[in-house]
Amino acid sequence: MKITKIIFLIVAIVSFSSCASRYKLIEPKTINYVSARSNDGVKLEYKYDLLRKKYKKKEEKKGIKLVAIKVTNNTERDLMFGRDITLHFLNNTQIFILENDEVYKTLKQSPASYLWYLLLTPVNFYTYETNGYGVQETTNSVPIGLVLGPGLAGGNMIASSSANKKFKTELLDYNIYGTTIKKGETKYGLIGIKTDAFDALKLKLE
Repeated sequence: MKITKIIFLIVAIVSFSSCASRYKLIEPKTINYVSARSNDGVKLEYKYDLLRKKYKKKEEKKGIKLVAIKVTNNTERDLMFGRDITLHFLNNTQIFILENDEVYKTLKQSPASYLWYLLLTPVNFYTYETNGYGVQETTNSVPIGLVLGPGLAGGNMIASSSANKKFKTELLDYNIYGTTIKKGETKYGLIGIKTDAFDALKLKLE
């Protein structure tokens, strides 16, 4: 009985630590931006540290930062983000903005990774009793793995796929690269940049 309890404890710990993560919408339009810089009539406001759980771990592992930005065009002409205005670090190094599709593929969860739960399928739950001779005998065997394995695998695959879909949709909705920002207009975006640090950013008018 003790061995059975230990096995269940291990399974429970592994299951909870390996569960799929939900995706919490970032919604750049609702963010309280604390970092801001104006240059050549264009104001940039931005925020790092947007992702949570598995997405955040992927971000740290892959050396990519997802950044929410708010760009206000205070010039007298329309500007295209990525052509007329470009993103730079404060040391004037231009930043290469990753394609949204690349950001998604790099940071998304992998639904197939939860198939390992199927290894729990053969698990049985045994109950024991001590007979009149003081020997433990198996009194019952329940194939809980038939439900546990496929249930955990299927549930986590569905949850991770749903979270990925929300992530991809938000990236597409806030794809600012190549977008025209009219004079006096403000646009919001989500961009992925290749960096391990949280360096200060600025925009340059080309």
